[in-house]
Amino acid sequence: MTDTPLPSPNLKPPRFQSVRAIVALILREMASTYGASPGGYIWAVLQPVGMLALLTLAFSLIVRAPSLGTNFAMFYATGFLPFTLYSEIEGKTNHAIIYSRALLAYPRMTWADPVLARFILHLLTQITVFCIVIVGIMLVFELHLTITVGPIMVGLAMAALLGLGVGLVNAVLFGLFPIWKTIWKIITRPLFLASGIFFILEDMPQGVQNFLWWNPLVHVSGLVRTGFYSVYHPTYISLSYGFGLALVLILLGLIFMRANYTKVLEAS
Repeated sequence: MTDTPLPSPNLKPPRFQSVRAIVALILREMASTYGASPGGYIWAVLQPVGMLALLTLAFSLIVRAPSLGTNFAMFYATGFLPFTLYSEIEGKTNHAIIYSRALLAYPRMTWADPVLARFILHLLTQITVFCIVIVGIMLVFELHLTITVGPIMVGLAMAALLGLGVGLVNAVLFGLFPIWKTIWKIITRPLFLASGIFFILEDMPQGVQNFLWWNPLVHVSGLVRTGFYSVYHPTYISLSYGFGLALVLILLGLIFMRANYTKVLEAS
């Protein structure tokens, strides 16, 4: 009697391994970021609403009308919300590897999975917040705007890709050169004031315009505002510069992270 050979174990990785890992990481991030505090996702909406309310109140006492239109809340929302989308994605991306350090010990988890998970989750979250806040402003102030969706989507896409690119590059630099985290905080502190939230570029003197043009977030805010203000037709916006810079940063971030992610984990 001959022994029946046992079937060899299936050593192939499960199908859609990376997709499963990313979905699991998204659910984990949702539970830890929004499920741990009372209110959860409500705070994601209330925070920008509170900031916009303060900006509207403060600037309505200083100036008679915003640079575009007649409603302060809408004008500042079209600059502040795209900036928030960029800053949230940038901040979450540059800490994605460190946040999921323990999970990277599993062989089926790659360093790209937590980066993609955080990018997807916070992109969807900020787009949802953007829609809720904009619709809320239109209802509260009874605004009847002719909205062009195309430029708005392109502007938000540019902001998201810039956030991903800067976040990836900073993730490497923060790990290899810890002093860069302090330097980055210092050099980007004026970014909130220089990204077209409170003004349109055309309001600035020519010398200031030439300097601010190099800030890609000015292109983002200008592009988004063209979707809300039909009379606004800025000539300074460069899609090739904004998206080109974002893609170059993403490519550099991916290359250097692939080569140095173990050093980043060890140094952090």
